[in-house]
Amino acid sequence: MDQRLNQYEEKMEKSLEALESEFTTIRAGRANPHILDKIKVDYYGTPTPLQQVGNISVPEARILQIQPWENSLVKEIEKAILNSDLGINPTNDGKVIRLIFPELTEERRKELSKDIKKKGENAKVAIRNIRRDANDSFKKMNKASELTDDEMAMLETEVQKLTDKYVANIDKTVEDKTKEIMTV
Repeated sequence: MDQRLNQYEEKMEKSLEALESEFTTIRAGRANPHILDKIKVDYYGTPTPLQQVGNISVPEARILQIQPWENSLVKEIEKAILNSDLGINPTNDGKVIRLIFPELTEERRKELSKDIKKKGENAKVAIRNIRRDANDSFKKMNKASELTDDEMAMLETEVQKLTDKYVANIDKTVEDKTKEIMTV
């Protein structure tokens, strides 16, 4: 492949990766320890990430369990979770804190799948913008006599192939995530 295309393919790849990482934060009714990543617990006056004050496990598909290193932290962890925007009330038995994730309602699933499609569309727009930038740059090079008309046409065809490939990848990613969300 022409090295002049490499930079544009890298940008397209980054757009796809950004979409995929965005999808990991969308909750599919299963317990995912990563939703606790932003929660800080008051550990002797210092805000400390939850992962550093206890062990987080997933004993069942919809339950997260937090086992604090020190029993005195149970109340602090519970307070931190309640103050976060998780929307899940923790339960504890004095030693372990459990977060039980409710089953997603049909309405919530449809909302999430709309959101997934919207994020997918935004990623496709980003891919098309990269294609436009590439074509503009090829036209400038052609105008400056750095490219022949044939070379420019060939590069535009290659950029279109890349665009089609990444749009198809985005469609597949969106379809997979939607299927995962809609599966009861």
